[in-house]
Amino acid sequence: MFASLSSSRSARGRATAAAVAVTLVASTCACTPTAEEETAPQPGVTGLERELSFTVDGLEVFATLTLPEDVSGPVPGALIISGSGPTDRDGNGDMRPEANTNLNFARLLAEAGVASLRYDKLGSGETGMGDLDPDDPVDPGLFEAQVTAAYTSLVDQREVDPDRTAVVGHSEGSLYALRAHELVDAEPALILAAPVGNRYLDLLDRQLTEQVRTLEAQGGIAETEAVTLLSDARAGRAAVRGGRAVPDDLSGFIGSLYSRQNADFLASMDALDPVELAGALPADTPVLVLWGEADAQVSREDVDRLMTGLPDAERVDVPEADHIFRIYEDEPGATVLDSERPLAPQVGPALTEFVDSAW
Repeated sequence: MFASLSSSRSARGRATAAAVAVTLVASTCACTPTAEEETAPQPGVTGLERELSFTVDGLEVFATLTLPEDVSGPVPGALIISGSGPTDRDGNGDMRPEANTNLNFARLLAEAGVASLRYDKLGSGETGMGDLDPDDPVDPGLFEAQVTAAYTSLVDQREVDPDRTAVVGHSEGSLYALRAHELVDAEPALILAAPVGNRYLDLLDRQLTEQVRTLEAQGGIAETEAVTLLSDARAGRAAVRGGRAVPDDLSGFIGSLYSRQNADFLASMDALDPVELAGALPADTPVLVLWGEADAQVSREDVDRLMTGLPDAERVDVPEADHIFRIYEDEPGATVLDSERPLAPQVGPALTEFVDSAW
């Protein structure tokens, strides 16, 4: 889900397609809570869970199907697509192992009477990298193929009504959701959570600039280092966008981000304009846009721009919610575990209202 300045070159392959949201200064602790620490109540309901898997280009991808309780007939089904980086089926990664973004969506959907399927992205969870060499570039098409195979697996489940489906895309996952009608040859409803609203590398550049300048202001790095990082980042962006080889002397984290392993993926994502994708959706596609007003990765301006291509979409701005829709209830800069922060209470009703009217 996130990358950091401490990302090593050995992890570079595992973090192919590293991040829309590059967190240089984390506002939450990347820790697993101990028994003594108090965790926030989970939203929604547990539902009935079934483990399954499907194969993509020889790679076995592991997933979880969550069904509403007391299923008595075919129910609507939703495919949940993770955000950036090697993010597992629950929505967790190395930097935020207790985010549980996808798990929370699955629980809320189960409460609303919707089955859901969530899966480990390439490089994460039980799926891992399979037989792929983690130091080699990964074909961006593998991520699209995962979406297609996961959707097929969802609608193949006997409890799921294939005529009532939705795709939930969180953050970077929204770019796949906006193309779902092409990838799965169907016309699902869309739930775009903390969605990308600008071209990929422009969003990445803004995030890097904000976070490097914040780190500089806090005394974490010197001005000269900040200037070098941002200069190298723009050199990397220009090379990728221009189809040229990335310079091999980019500094530190920037060299890992704009690496040989990531270049093809970054270029493929940057070629997508979310507004153009939105404008190409099948007519009358039901769309819900969810955004947290305290989101440090996706700005209000990003979502405003996306909405220009979605004039008929429903938009819900969630007060005090961050990028994973949890509420931050402590002083800025305090160490607070994701698991200690409750999910914003507005998310569940927004999902329920949307799915009740989508089909």
